[in-house]
Amino acid sequence: MNDLEITPRQVKERLDRCEKLLLVDVREPHEHALCRIDGAVLIPMGAIPASLQKLDADEDVICFCHHGMRSLDVANWLRHQGVPSAKSMAGGIDRWSTEIDPSVPRY
Repeated sequence: MNDLEITPRQVKERLDRCEKLLLVDVREPHEHALCRIDGAVLIPMGAIPASLQKLDADEDVICFCHHGMRSLDVANWLRHQGVPSAKSMAGGIDRWSTEIDPSVPRY
């Protein structure tokens, strides 16, 4: 499963090409209130199992969190649940802020 992660730059390139992606923010609501990526849907890590049906979509599923650890666990779990396109954005929203969009606040 060495293809479990995707870089923020790769995500941005795919978004720029208008590829169908489902960006899933697995952080907690209080974290989401601090900063977010436009177009992403908030499904906290603990709510992922109850939301599995929403994630078995036609789009590739890209999960992210603060630094990329929770989202890696979620992407791995989703793969084992039959969502083969699930990936984790390496470095999370923190890396997104430093490499892609500095207007996204860091915390």
